[in-house]
Amino acid sequence: MDENMQKMIFIDYEKCIGCRTCETVCSLSHEGRVNPAQARISVVRYEGIGVNVPMMCQKCQDPVCMAVCPMRAIIFDPALGTQIDYSRCVGCKMCILSCPIGGVILDPVNKKTIMCDLCEGDPKCAQLCPEQAIEYIEVSLLPYKKRRDGVEKLERFLREERK
Repeated sequence: MDENMQKMIFIDYEKCIGCRTCETVCSLSHEGRVNPAQARISVVRYEGIGVNVPMMCQKCQDPVCMAVCPMRAIIFDPALGTQIDYSRCVGCKMCILSCPIGGVILDPVNKKTIMCDLCEGDPKCAQLCPEQAIEYIEVSLLPYKKRRDGVEKLERFLREERK
C-alpha cells in the first residue's frame, strides 16, 4: 500500500442485510474456525427500527484505548491504525472498558483482548460482504462517496414520490 494513502473501513448500515458473513470470515481468517464470538466485527441488530449495524474498531484519530493502556500494548501503525502488541498485553481489559463504541472485545475462547487489525491491510469482511455494506476505501474519497450515496438516496426518494 502507498505510504501516503490512508484507508478506512466504511460501513453503510442501510445496505447491511444481517447475513453475518463478515463475522464468519473474520473468525475463520483469524482463528481458523467459524465462531462469531471470536470475530473482530459484530453485527448489532436494532429490532425497534429493523436495522443491522456492523460494529468494529474504528481506528480513532485519538484512541482512548491507547491512552489508558498501562502496558502501552495498543500501538499506532500509520497504515493500519491501532493494533495490539500481544508481547506487551497483560489482559487488564482497560482498553475494553474505555472504548466508547465497543470496538475492543474479549475473545471468549482464548481469553485475550482483540480488535480489528484490518487483516493487515486487506480486510476480508469488506472483500466478501455480499451487499458491499462494508468497504475499505481511501479516506480522501469518503466525502465523494457520501455525496454520491446521498444523491442515490434522493433519486430513490423522488422515484417513490412520483409513483
